[in-house]
Amino acid sequence: MTVKEKELAPDFKLPASNGKEVSLSDYRGKKNVLLYFYPKDMTPGCTTQACDFRDMHEDFSSLDAVILGVSPDPLDRHDKFIEKHGLPFLLLSDTDHKVAELYDVWKLKKNFGKEYMGIERSTFIIDKEGKVVKEWRKVKAKGHAEEALKYIRENLS
Repeated sequence: MTVKEKELAPDFKLPASNGKEVSLSDYRGKKNVLLYFYPKDMTPGCTTQACDFRDMHEDFSSLDAVILGVSPDPLDRHDKFIEKHGLPFLLLSDTDHKVAELYDVWKLKKNFGKEYMGIERSTFIIDKEGKVVKEWRKVKAKGHAEEALKYIRENLS
């Protein structure tokens, strides 16, 4: 399945860092959703991205947008990441990468000559009706939060 702009975002249910299970449909009719997939907690790029979203969290909230981060890390690792960096938004645990596959962000990657499967850093903006209104793939961590905030401010507020 390929996620496409202007179409309904695939729904899912994942364990969240607040101890509950979160579904994308929980936000339908209530909030815009910034759904971002990232490779791994505590790594430099992922930390930069998470801290940028943290620093702009109030700006996103003021635009009726909730931030959800998804990685294959287990909840205990998410808890450490949240605590270390003071992250005010939910991180979802996709340990079997089913949701990453659903959103077509589980990809063959190469690093230092090794090939492995992992998350391709990607972000999806989903409006209150549950439609994907914007997607970014192969995201560069630095500066991305500003770009996403600008998009929401100009198109969904």
